[in-house]
Amino acid sequence: MTEYHVAKTGDDGASGTAAQPFLTIGRAAKAAQAGDDVVVHRGVYREWVAPENPGLSNQRRITFTAAPGEHVAIKGSEPVTGWTPERAGVWRVTVDNALFGDFNPFAQEVQGDWLVRPGHSDMPKHLGDVYLNGRSLYEASSPQEVATPPRRETAMDDCTGLERPAADPDWSQRVWHARVEEAATTIWANFGAANPNTELVEINVRRSVFYPRLTGRDYITVRGFELAQAACPWAPPTADQTALIGPNWAKGWIIEDNDIHDAKGSAVSIGKEASTGDNFYTRRRDKPGYQYQLESVLAARGIGWSRERIGSHVIRRNLIHHCGQNGIVGHLGCVFSQIYDNRIWAIALKREFFGHEIAGIKLHAPIDVEIRHNLIHDCTLGIWLDWQAQGVRVTANVLHANSRDLFVEVSHGPYTVDHNIFGSAASVEVLSQGGAFVGNLICGTLRLEAVMDRATPYHWPHSTQVKGYAVVRGGDDRWIGNIFLGSGGDPDDASAAYNPDGPFIVDASYGTARYAGHPGTFKDYVAAVTSLHGDWEVVKGLKQPVYLRQNLYLGNAAASPTEEGANFSAGPATVSLHQEADAVWLAAQLPPELGDMAVPVQSTATLGRTLVVDADFEAPDGSALVLDTDLVGAQAIGASVPGPVFALRCGPNRIRVW
Repeated sequence: MTEYHVAKTGDDGASGTAAQPFLTIGRAAKAAQAGDDVVVHRGVYREWVAPENPGLSNQRRITFTAAPGEHVAIKGSEPVTGWTPERAGVWRVTVDNALFGDFNPFAQEVQGDWLVRPGHSDMPKHLGDVYLNGRSLYEASSPQEVATPPRRETAMDDCTGLERPAADPDWSQRVWHARVEEAATTIWANFGAANPNTELVEINVRRSVFYPRLTGRDYITVRGFELAQAACPWAPPTADQTALIGPNWAKGWIIEDNDIHDAKGSAVSIGKEASTGDNFYTRRRDKPGYQYQLESVLAARGIGWSRERIGSHVIRRNLIHHCGQNGIVGHLGCVFSQIYDNRIWAIALKREFFGHEIAGIKLHAPIDVEIRHNLIHDCTLGIWLDWQAQGVRVTANVLHANSRDLFVEVSHGPYTVDHNIFGSAASVEVLSQGGAFVGNLICGTLRLEAVMDRATPYHWPHSTQVKGYAVVRGGDDRWIGNIFLGSGGDPDDASAAYNPDGPFIVDASYGTARYAGHPGTFKDYVAAVTSLHGDWEVVKGLKQPVYLRQNLYLGNAAASPTEEGANFSAGPATVSLHQEADAVWLAAQLPPELGDMAVPVQSTATLGRTLVVDADFEAPDGSALVLDTDLVGAQAIGASVPGPVFALRCGPNRIRVW
């Protein structure tokens, strides 16, 4: 094993030892082989690090790490000086295009499948960005708008096309516009009262910061860096999902203890590559993106999409923030991965562009993925699991102050959501079937909807092999031991987040009342099917069973009539989350009815099998799933109170939850 060193005082012609370090991380990445370590010393490194060699196993990784106690930043940007004042607040600079090489982000539009720009087709946004003292400005449509920028009190929201309050109306007047010509790029920018020649002004010039150019670079660790300011593109599930950092279709990466921010698109990608489709709907305009996505699933099997070759990544203890599309994105390449102990915030809040692929964590085909103990707040959407959410477990997370918290779309299960806090007004949306929701605190609305016009794949348990396809009829869900607050804002207000002229039909309320009409047992469902004659025409009109037990409904939250052991309290109950430095505290005033309930520990044995996939709720390795650990790590013996924290009591509570 060799240890290479990189320092700002180094030389790429040196040997790479501690005494004779390399100058660039890229030079070390070219030299490092399986089992080697690369130690980077303090300073700002402006380069795209593209590892050229793979590790061979968890025991023979290639590790890139910041030297202990030293701050190391790797940026996709370059500083720009020599600004000329034009009028109050407005400055201009001309940059030689040699700075960009063969990729000029100011000439590249934000575009791709499922990007939505209604009414804005004549004002495309670009991958370029201008940063004043580390903070990105907004793009203007012309030099004239730079001089007189509109005050953006509102901005377009993702998926809905509706206006929402702007994240920072004052800062939204800090804008830029670029004109790209053959030899040079001219940038106009409004810096307000700041002088760009005495402050730090940077522009992004590189697509990625830490990302292999070739696939198959397995078992690499990236630890302890600030990674920032990349011009990465829109990353839908039908594209080459590039990002600021990611493995690019490989196995076994560990991305840990980093501060990752200011990706134009997505911060971290554990997604697909280009050969299985790259924005074909946008490029060809012949078939729906939905059809191309189906094809990409089957094409991926042909290039080795399996547990043995792809996925099993670990993303932990990172700060991920201020990105335009996603904190973490992935389709196909995310399988068998673990995402835990991350704080994710300020994702897609600028709302310069929007579409159907935006969230703190947005994963397609998250087979056997664990999303555990993350803090996700102030995002347009918290967690979005879309297509083939099978074997995935969302556990012990805290989500609040998001436009929406959790969205599970067109999946068939089994998937598990346990011991989380969903604190936003629109808490949970289920356009899927086969889910188990156990021990959660749901402060806002629950939205339910069948999806009968899109058949999506499901798999053999713990495998990427496709077993079949089905539409989502809704139901086949379990809701056990949850607390529904019933006062997270007026349901009409929460529903207003969805465009009535758009693709969604709103069916949101407090509690599980919208499951009314679903059989309460599998036996009742089979009896209903047996009483009729035929095949698909029989079941398509029948509601699938739901299994509801021992939930606590507060305020105006309501239960489905088939629930067993539901408890209700119309008395005063309040819940709030308070963020203090790096801690989040749950303050709750809970009624006496809480103390009357004892919810048995749920497990593979009690949750049953899903209907469509015909599979058990199991741990990712196929062992029995036992949901006996709460949000703060306490363990239940036999039974507990409802909700995400076993220590909750009637009366006042103040508990640190993150």
